[in-house]
Amino acid sequence: MRRRRAEPDSPPASWPGQPAVADFLGRNLAARRLSPRTCLTYGRSLKGFARWLARGTGWEGDWSTVTARNLRDFVIERQKTHARTSVHNQVSAVRAFLADLRERGGIQATPAAGLSLPKLPRSLPKILTEAQADALLAEPEGKLGARETALTRACDRAVLELLYGGGLRVSEVCGLTLGDLDLGTGLARVLGKGSKERVVPVGDAAVVAVRAYLALRGAAARTEPLLLARRRGGLQPRAVQLMLKARLRAAGLPMDLTPHKLRHACATHLLSNGADLRHVQEQLGHASLSTTQIYTHLTVAKLREVHRRAHPRG
Repeated sequence: MRRRRAEPDSPPASWPGQPAVADFLGRNLAARRLSPRTCLTYGRSLKGFARWLARGTGWEGDWSTVTARNLRDFVIERQKTHARTSVHNQVSAVRAFLADLRERGGIQATPAAGLSLPKLPRSLPKILTEAQADALLAEPEGKLGARETALTRACDRAVLELLYGGGLRVSEVCGLTLGDLDLGTGLARVLGKGSKERVVPVGDAAVVAVRAYLALRGAAARTEPLLLARRRGGLQPRAVQLMLKARLRAAGLPMDLTPHKLRHACATHLLSNGADLRHVQEQLGHASLSTTQIYTHLTVAKLREVHRRAHPRG
């Protein structure tokens, strides 16, 4: 008989400084300045910082007593056990919270001002090649799987085409309503990070896939989710991740590829085929062009080819 793995101790219902954090997260979520996912991440980071303070200094929850030294010690200690990216994310949450607290008069000055962090390594995203993307998006052959119907297969294809064709985040695809996608023009109204709205093309293949899915799904209101889960509720990111794993396995592709890698592939393939960097920035919804520029490193071979062909000294 298999032994059940011991469940971790449940965290306490409350912790020092929690009321101010709950107010911060609640206001930002209500104003749609932060997404539910970001609020969850910020909440975990702030709870971790508060509990670290309480254990190490006997801190009782008064945020006005937090010092720059506390923050530096927190960063130094966290770097011993956490990846740099994790430390950056945790400190970003603390910075945002303390800045908000200062603006609202809860503290006179933020102790996070001037806090330095180690630079994060810039790594190139792993992406699918165009041939791999074609293999993934090819219509599956053979009979439907045990838990698969014609409707779910059509939905899966529509999801993949929207991720790759529009360069959308998985949360953006799951958040689409029927009224957000204009099948006549192939344009989708997308609500991205920070509740920033953008209108982007998703490609003819995505429009064809969505039309095929809707023909099987049947009529629905414009405010309903565009894509439905098996139980007819709105599709969730976790379901998309699991579906992609199954499709990767069936296509014989690397299993470490994620829905976000399809977004990377969209950006890289656009640039490789001559798209302007600023157009790709708008397509992805990046606030800064520097975020989009990482994809230019993946298209150097194409750039050299264009330079040889177009420059007088090429």
